[in-house]
Order: sequence, then structure tokens, then C-alpha cells
Amino acid sequence: MRVLVVEDHEELAETVAAGLRREGMAVDLALDGRVALERAEINGYDVVVLDRDLPGLHGDQVCRALAHGDSRARVLMLTASGTVADRVAGLGLGADDYLSKPFAFAELVARIRALGRRAQPALPPVLVRGELRLDPARRLATRAGTGMALSPKEFAVLELLLAARGAVVSAEELLERAWDEAADPFSQTVKVTVSRLRRKLGEPPLIETVERAGYRIR
Repeated sequence: MRVLVVEDHEELAETVAAGLRREGMAVDLALDGRVALERAEINGYDVVVLDRDLPGLHGDQVCRALAHGDSRARVLMLTASGTVADRVAGLGLGADDYLSKPFAFAELVARIRALGRRAQPALPPVLVRGELRLDPARRLATRAGTGMALSPKEFAVLELLLAARGAVVSAEELLERAWDEAADPFSQTVKVTVSRLRRKLGEPPLIETVERAGYRIR
């Protein structure tokens, strides 16, 4: 899942981003509304975590632009004000969910995951293909009942491949969805990660390389 965190308080933004990355998400940051809209135009985010009380370009304006633009991202609006009127106003602007500050980080993660599922075609909570099972919410991956210790990027790549239900996923899409904007598009990052993932999945091989197209789960 790729997430954009829009928050003008840099320390809070960095803390939230670090926590979401530990949950296996690819996270970009924007400290103001104008940068947020620029990045949303370039990158295909699943969820935008948007502070409503931004200076300059207000969060309401950002939310309205995202809701009425071409972005498929779901918007989770954050605000220090949690009155019913504020929640209603935020949802009326096009936000998909609303969370008051201060918030429990576990709840933030749960809400982002729920919105991420809505941003994509409907998927079951546990992804299964043959003897392979992946539970994104619990961060568990097993093959034939045996658990596997996957890195966050390995987990993210496997989740994308399973979500494709046997369709080919290009290296470019894996890079865009599983890594943030700091990733080098000319590196061997995806190839190396898929290679490590193959080793951890064991025999017989489950990930097939489709020449000049990408990868798929057998």
C-alpha cells in the first residue's frame, strides 16, 4: 500500500511515516497542501492521510481537489477538532474517513488499511493461493502452515502479487506501489527483493518471471 502523509508538523509527520513504514507501507511526506497535490498528481497513492488544519493551502481545499480530481486515493482527514459538525463538514468535502487528534496509532493503521481495501477491487482479508496464505492485517505469511519471516518490502511485494490473482505485475508497478518516491527507478531493487522472496518461499517455486512483462504467482 502506498500512502501520502500530509502534515505541517514535521516531527509528527516523520513519526507517523516511520510507524507506517514499519507496518510495511510505502510512505511519502508532504509538509504543505500544494506539495501534497503535486505529489498526488504524479504518484498513485492508495490513501492520503491529510491534516485538515494546514497553513497556506488549507486541508479543506486539498481534500476537495483530491475528491474532484483524477486521484483514486482515499482520504483520511486528521484534525485536532473532533466535534460532530467538523466530522460532517470534513466528510462533506469528500473525505472518506475522519480521525481526531490525538489518536491511537493502532487505530490509524486500521483505518488506513480499511481505506486501502476500498481503493482497490474488493479483496478478502486473507489472501490465499494454493498452500500460500497472507494475512496483511496481522502481518503473517505462511506456506503449507509454516510461517515465513519476511521483510516489509518482501511482504509488500508478495501482497501485490497475490492481490493480482495470477495476473502479471510489472516491475514498474511493484516499484511504484511498494516503495516510496526515494526509490531509484533504475536500480535492481525490485529484482533483488523478488529474488530474496523466492528463496524464502521455498520449493517448488511460486513466483514466475514473465519476460519483458513482470512477475506473477503460479
